[in-house]
Amino acid sequence: MDTGIRLQFDPREHQHLRYNPLRDSWVLVSAHRMKRPWKGQVEKPAEDNIPRHDPHNPLCPGSARANGEVNPEYDSTFLFDNDFPALQPDAPDPGSDHHPLFQTKAARGICKVMCFHPWSDITLPLMQLGEIRKVIDKWAELIEELGSTYPWVQIFENRGAMMGCSNPHPHCQIWASSFLPNEPALAERCQREYLRKHGEPMLVQYARLEAQAQVRVVVENEHWLVVVPYWATWPFQTLLLPRRHVLRLPDLTSEERDGLASIMKRLLTKYDNLFEVSFPYSMGWHGAPTGSHLEEDTSHWQLHAHYYPPLLRSATVRKFMVGYEMLCKEQRDLTPEQAAERLRGLSEEHYRSRGEERGTERGTAPPTDGL
Repeated sequence: MDTGIRLQFDPREHQHLRYNPLRDSWVLVSAHRMKRPWKGQVEKPAEDNIPRHDPHNPLCPGSARANGEVNPEYDSTFLFDNDFPALQPDAPDPGSDHHPLFQTKAARGICKVMCFHPWSDITLPLMQLGEIRKVIDKWAELIEELGSTYPWVQIFENRGAMMGCSNPHPHCQIWASSFLPNEPALAERCQREYLRKHGEPMLVQYARLEAQAQVRVVVENEHWLVVVPYWATWPFQTLLLPRRHVLRLPDLTSEERDGLASIMKRLLTKYDNLFEVSFPYSMGWHGAPTGSHLEEDTSHWQLHAHYYPPLLRSATVRKFMVGYEMLCKEQRDLTPEQAAERLRGLSEEHYRSRGEERGTERGTAPPTDGL
């Protein structure tokens, strides 16, 4: 029923839809819901007393893994084939004679695990810039090596038990596949179409506009920009973008890699400082497809990394993608602008290096804007 009253729109108070051009989809933003009381599931706080070296941890230097192989006494990054791979290079082809409702295709690939550091009690924001740079160089090397054969190489890190990480030792995974997975295929279509319509790569233009507006910027430097994207779904989701047009990780200059190490450390320190815990997230790199696509024009692509952290109100209250999100549309209870403001205002000195005098109790943060 139309009452005739016309309210002035306020994104912090009024629900609205935002378009995600990378996925050609919409997200429902309902920031006023943050005022409701929470009586849902409370997570166990992240473990903070992880031993530096555990001889029974299969990712530690000198430890035996499930297949009986013993890790070397590594002192930097360490790469090995996943002992329980989701993709194998020699899987048989199921054939192509299938009913349209019961289709099957071949899937082949390689899965690797990469340890960032020999110590289990150190994470990326606690590492030295030179150590992070070695991680970045190894990522670029793997994209080049595996991408010579496979059309997609996915580098991703699941950090924290809340995001399904079964081992606290700092590491990531690399899955190279013979097919273009769903999300990259969607990003491929959307970015190609955007360039055709607007004459400029989508994320190149987006980074420039966000740098000008500044309202969703979290951290930035000469070569990189981190924003809470306008279309973010997860509460404190961020998007890491280079300032110049770059297709893939191996294309980064030495200066850009140094800048990337710095901005990753700054971002992840802010994440940890938000609720003063080792902040859980899933992150991953997306760049132009590889393999046979190396010979194609992929100028519509722009290298970027996604960070998807689940925490919402505190270290023990997370966002769930259930009900309406599963059946209808993604929905968030915090505007991207509010999230960016919270992150931007946090210290870049890690809370674990500040001593005992802190303004908030561990695992919580002072509320702002009704949070």
